[in-house]
Amino acid sequence: MPRVKGGTVTRKRRKKVLKLAKGYYGSKHTLYKVANQQVMKSLMYAFRDRRQKKRDFRKLWITRINAAARINGLSYSRLMHGLKLADIEVNRKMLAELAIADEQAFAQLATAAKQKLEK
Repeated sequence: MPRVKGGTVTRKRRKKVLKLAKGYYGSKHTLYKVANQQVMKSLMYAFRDRRQKKRDFRKLWITRINAAARINGLSYSRLMHGLKLADIEVNRKMLAELAIADEQAFAQLATAAKQKLEK
């Protein structure tokens, strides 16, 4: 049986990798071997950071809520505990949005939490 050279398949695979490496610095977008290493690393970063992004946003929301809660005389943990006691179910994303956009509504939530904590 004659030997088959995989020229077209190999070229297609390499072109696909180089297309993914478009815009990378230096030889990382021109040389196949270096580009392939960087593309694999980049895909690993992308996978990891899709999960990391969720953590980062939660941290940001908690920081914003804490800052607004302290303006209203509560710590973050006491505010969240008071809201739970008051049966107010607002997620952290919306609380952070209220803290920035509508300070009066956030203040009302904070006072409701304070009242439940005092009882």
